[in-house]
Amino acid sequence: MSSAFFFGYGSLVNRLTHGFSPAHTARARGWRRAWRWTETRDVAFLTAIPDPDCEIEGLIAPVPPDGWAALDLREHAYDRLDALHSVSHAAPSVEQLAIYAIPPERIFAPDSHHPVLLSYLDVVVQGYLAEFGADGADRFFATTTGWEAPILDDRADPRYPRAQRLSDDERRFVDDRLAGLGARKVAA
Repeated sequence: MSSAFFFGYGSLVNRLTHGFSPAHTARARGWRRAWRWTETRDVAFLTAIPDPDCEIEGLIAPVPPDGWAALDLREHAYDRLDALHSVSHAAPSVEQLAIYAIPPERIFAPDSHHPVLLSYLDVVVQGYLAEFGADGADRFFATTTGWEAPILDDRADPRYPRAQRLSDDERRFVDDRLAGLGARKVAA
């Protein structure tokens, strides 16, 4: 088995979006999630930003020796950074651990031309609900900044390539949390 792992804190927490296994729950100290966009993508997505007072939950999973190229392609807007000493987990034999983050000089706050896709957010929250339950999904919302971003309601025709079907309860959970944050949904 590979000793190289990645730490996923967004869509990679949803095991339905990838085939990396075995995956283990983990926590990254000194990081916070933020909604941002780059010139390489049309929409806002999650990135990890340094925050010494924050800790985020996610999953780690091994990357096969030939798997970094495929994962780097999936995460093409990000830089792969060493996170071995900032991530706690129960996985055995982890010698390399990477987190993907957009360099500060290449990120911008979301706006009406670069919204968050609801189909992407749905996938992320579905993963947190599956891995960490409702309390963990609430911690996801609490440790993520950028909720003033417009959220494009593309559920009827998802633009996110790894969109998943949510249950009624999962959809309600997402919608209730967004309403509680005062987030602004916009029509697709």
